[in-house]
Amino acid sequence: MSWTRSAGLTAALLLSLAAYAQHGVSDGQWLYYGGDIGSTRYSSLSQIDADNFADLEIAWRWQSVDGQFDLEQLRADYPKLNIPNDVDAVNISRMKGAPLMVDGVIYMLTAMYQAAAIDAATGETLWTYDPRAYVAGIPTMRLAFSSRGLAYWTDGEDARATWGTGDGNLISVDARTGVPSEDFGKGGRVDLTADFPRASREAPINYSVTSAPIVVGDTIVVGSGVTDQPYKKEMPPGHVRGFDVRTGELKWTFNTIPQRGEFGYDTWAPGTAEYAGNANVWGLMSGDEDLGLVYLPVAAPSNDFYGAHRLGDNLFANSLVAVDAETGERRWHFQMVHHDLWDSDPAAAPVLVDIDVDGRSIKAVAQAAKTGFVYVFDRATGVPVWPIEERPVPQTTILGEESSSTQPFPTRPPAFERQGLSKDDLINFTPELRTEAERILGQHRYGPMFTPPSLPGDDEGDTLGTLHLPSYVGGANWHGTVVDPETNYLYVPSITRVTRSALVRPTRADANVNYMRDFDRISGFGPMGLPLVKPPYGRITAIDLNEGEIVWQKANGPGSPRVRLQPALAGLDLPDLGGGWDHLLVTKTLLISGQSQPNLDLESVLVARDKATGGVIAEVVLPGRVQGPPMTYFMGGRQYLAMPIAGSPPEVIALRLPED
Repeated sequence: MSWTRSAGLTAALLLSLAAYAQHGVSDGQWLYYGGDIGSTRYSSLSQIDADNFADLEIAWRWQSVDGQFDLEQLRADYPKLNIPNDVDAVNISRMKGAPLMVDGVIYMLTAMYQAAAIDAATGETLWTYDPRAYVAGIPTMRLAFSSRGLAYWTDGEDARATWGTGDGNLISVDARTGVPSEDFGKGGRVDLTADFPRASREAPINYSVTSAPIVVGDTIVVGSGVTDQPYKKEMPPGHVRGFDVRTGELKWTFNTIPQRGEFGYDTWAPGTAEYAGNANVWGLMSGDEDLGLVYLPVAAPSNDFYGAHRLGDNLFANSLVAVDAETGERRWHFQMVHHDLWDSDPAAAPVLVDIDVDGRSIKAVAQAAKTGFVYVFDRATGVPVWPIEERPVPQTTILGEESSSTQPFPTRPPAFERQGLSKDDLINFTPELRTEAERILGQHRYGPMFTPPSLPGDDEGDTLGTLHLPSYVGGANWHGTVVDPETNYLYVPSITRVTRSALVRPTRADANVNYMRDFDRISGFGPMGLPLVKPPYGRITAIDLNEGEIVWQKANGPGSPRVRLQPALAGLDLPDLGGGWDHLLVTKTLLISGQSQPNLDLESVLVARDKATGGVIAEVVLPGRVQGPPMTYFMGGRQYLAMPIAGSPPEVIALRLPED
């Protein structure tokens, strides 16, 4: 490849600051999406433990205010929503944010970007604020409205809630009243699409904010959601920006796609960085206030399965980048996938943890990714804790495409998910299933991880495209990881799912990409309605970050009844099959998981596991499936667990132990 590959990191940051450890949350509150600024999702609370978890009962339930909309009025007032006449409800189910709890108040963002303050003891609504983000229509890449929460900031006197919207605005309101912050931007909002390359909120919207911003010091750092599956090669870039938390004034922009004269520009074919898009931070970020750094998990560039329009390694796509929170200056970076052709985003929030490796104390950051790897770095310098090797990988057969000859492989920890596909991976519960699985496999191109996409029919034996494991959804995804700072065990939820990347020519007359993914042929090709490969299909992995080794790995439940009850499996003694990503929380006493699949009784459950072994201790039946991260808080002498659950409308529920 003729364009220069940058060094994986720079050692420019050599700071000597006071010792600072990531200890999770210890004061009974929950100020960040990840609990603390380092996204540990750990709390030292211990009132709820192995002996009483099964006794938990619902303290209160709060219904999303999105459910109060009148559909006919929405259809009449906001035609850009494009609500079909035969639809009797707007899909408002994807309320995925973590509830925040500050001084007895829960802060929550709904799927339609309405913020609410809720009494943490009773569930009573204290205030709501509606920025009317839905007026512009459905956000980018979404078939429904979807949000992953908001951020909270205070200087001890002023207190604000801030969030991004599906129509590309940054909102700030008084956290005590819900009234817009008049000194922030224009009347409490900043237009994120203004003067931003190729961004538009005209239908179809091509620029949104999908996850909570993070506040580091006095800077709000905001990522974005930009479609990486376009029919045009010109798309908005995923540049990350920092704004003054009080005024909304733009402080800096970090170009995730470097522009002419910037570091990394030469990793793009000449002229392509000027029009290429995506490479955004659509997931959650983390920060270190002592180092003054914010950690950006940058996603894939567009088009995500075809890269001939953006030849080169494509920095800073698929990278973990540490930038100065005050200035936006890059301090270090590491690219985990060169010239991504698989949509292999590092989608989880980076986790900050202080580890001990071979007698050395290291302030580390651990990044789980769709690839099935956890990449671990010194968070001040970016130096890998264990070597990461460049290894040869299969090459593309598509004319004009140039895949990277090598990809980075961490030597530790081991992969937490299966990587690559062979006959040994195929489902084999019965001879009939195995025979059918082999027939299906033979119709595709397949091989080790990083086997590139193909054009159906180009290769001998390849009639339907290329199969990938892990798939474009992971491995790990935005559901993230949690860490116990007492043991330095990292817990990773992940899935095993095969998907197909059949490339086709776009059919739209205004398309200017040569190929794009065939969305009609991504999945649904296993034998007799079952997955193509052996279970488990969802799992939780515990990794000792001091040793860089897997401690235990468990299927995350019995598995979907849809799979277990297939006639082809009737009468078989099945193991736990697992499925989906669990939402995790770790406390001093327990690993708690919001089960992503119903149990065999079709009940949604919250599960307590032994942190050391992964064994199930107890389960609590919930009124809906957990669809965002559970959190815990303490008030009035009692520990609560709270989480968003699916429903019509979705809800936030809080659990606590019965009174004595």
